[in-house]
Amino acid sequence: MNLKKVHHIAIIGSNYEQSKHFYVDLLGFSVIRENYRPERDDYKIDLQLDGMELELFIIKNCPKRPSYPEAYGLRHLAFAVDSVDDTVRELNKKGIITEPIRVDAYTGKKMTFFSDPDNLPLEIHE
Repeated sequence: MNLKKVHHIAIIGSNYEQSKHFYVDLLGFSVIRENYRPERDDYKIDLQLDGMELELFIIKNCPKRPSYPEAYGLRHLAFAVDSVDDTVRELNKKGIITEPIRVDAYTGKKMTFFSDPDNLPLEIHE
């Protein structure tokens, strides 16, 4: 087997405008392509950030995440940053609420969490 890297991560959102605004305007992803899929009556937005691709599916009437954050499946999506303190200040200025900064017990690095518009937990980690 020759796995090379993670190709993309897929997220389901409930609101096209809110999700696109959050990931593009607030977090800085760029849009690769946007498509409405009439056979599924949903939208698929392919996003990119520093070589990482994120597929954002906007699907009507999906079930909500059953618990925060401890549900089977994806626990959270983590982004590497140079400075958690600086990134928290920037996120807070944009109206994004973050949890208190803490130190990862195993790496000794700063980290914290925040949520996307559908309450998917996101992490920033030095």
